[in-house]
Amino acid sequence: MAGLYFHIPFCKRICAYCDFFKSADLRMRGPVVEAMHRELQQEAGFLPERRLRTIYFGGGTPSLLEPETIRSFIDQAAGLFDCTELEECTLEANPDDLTPDYLARLARTGVNRLSIGVQSFDDGELRMMNRRHTAATARSAVRRAQEAGFDNIAVDLIFGVPGFGSDTLRRNLQELLDLGIQHISAYHLTIEPQTTFGRRAARGSLSPVDEQTSETEYLLIHRTLTNAGFDHYEISNYARPQRYALHNSAYWEGDPYLGIGPAAHSFDGEQRRWAVADIGRYLDGTERYGSERLTARDRYNETVMTSLRRAEGIDLGAVAERFGNRRRTELLQAAEPWIEAGDLAQQGERLYIPPERFLLSDAVIAALFWEC
Repeated sequence: MAGLYFHIPFCKRICAYCDFFKSADLRMRGPVVEAMHRELQQEAGFLPERRLRTIYFGGGTPSLLEPETIRSFIDQAAGLFDCTELEECTLEANPDDLTPDYLARLARTGVNRLSIGVQSFDDGELRMMNRRHTAATARSAVRRAQEAGFDNIAVDLIFGVPGFGSDTLRRNLQELLDLGIQHISAYHLTIEPQTTFGRRAARGSLSPVDEQTSETEYLLIHRTLTNAGFDHYEISNYARPQRYALHNSAYWEGDPYLGIGPAAHSFDGEQRRWAVADIGRYLDGTERYGSERLTARDRYNETVMTSLRRAEGIDLGAVAERFGNRRRTELLQAAEPWIEAGDLAQQGERLYIPPERFLLSDAVIAALFWEC
């Protein structure tokens, strides 16, 4: 089965840490929506699999679109694909967009999962990140969504924010637990060059937290949430049982997906394709896509990378089946020192990073890549 992704590249305010493709020129929403409908009609054949399991509206800020516009995309998808087994339809939303009226209309669209960009329940931290909501708004948004009938709610949390330590993070985690949500994505702040934080760092007025702070805060999140009954199923993701993010899980499992909109990515099992990250050029329609065809080495390295991001890890039998017994043997040889150090573990045909050690995943994964 396949996934369908819509990239809505608009924001009312640009967050200080964000380097995703987006625009604050909301006047372009109408033309982009129209172009996305045309693109979906034209590109539906990109997917070899006509059955959809998931639909995801990401951004940007998809909740800047009216629910009826969201519904128009879902209805169009149902006319182009087999949606009879659609399990998950997610909308990313900012808390201050989720008014009672908006939620009531959204509940009639087919969206059955909300991913709410809370990031923090500390007003000072929110101001520093240039978020446009307050802690009180975030709490109210989650509760209103629950009252509107949404029972599969994910919340984003950012940690590793300079100037805000473990006490702030501990309060944020308790707020999330008190709200009774089903999924938490906890992302370590990354200071990217082409962002407000990046420019501040270049001037010397902002520095990332040190490694010890990163590890302390990461382990605080891991232990707090797993002790509360959440599964730590991917580096940055925690969920109640049976509430994993199906759409994102499909990315990690190598399933095909079609991306619609400026800067959206697609994968058909062999080829990766991406739309131009420029609204003007996207609307013009010329030279809209870049692409690459994956080699056997590319596919192997992606399997290693995406599998080791997840708690279940790599299926060694599947590696042998897809890439040959020699590749399986070489993988285990490369893994030996990491297993001895406790950074990797093996159970039968499963090779995985213990979740407590996920912070080392980049180094472990790089050591296991097929280099030549």
